[in-house]
Amino acid sequence: MAYEPTDNSGSLFKNDKRTSEKHPHATGSAMVGGVEFWVSAWTKTRDNGDKWVSLAFTPKEKTASEKPKLGSRATRADDEDIPW
Repeated sequence: MAYEPTDNSGSLFKNDKRTSEKHPHATGSAMVGGVEFWVSAWTKTRDNGDKWVSLAFTPKEKTASEKPKLGSRATRADDEDIPW
């Protein structure tokens, strides 16, 4: 039987492909309010030594091609009057 996500739940797995300090320690997915998200987690340490986890959520339907690229310019027809 295939895994079926349920609302307000998710899973994280150790990121064995981590090659940089910026890469998450764990990755996975979750469903919140019927919307599926990719989840990234970083384990961080406070100055007093206490550890905590920072999370980031990205909607699954959002792909890299939909995100605006740095330095890209809008191409809408009504933008022709805006000086770049």
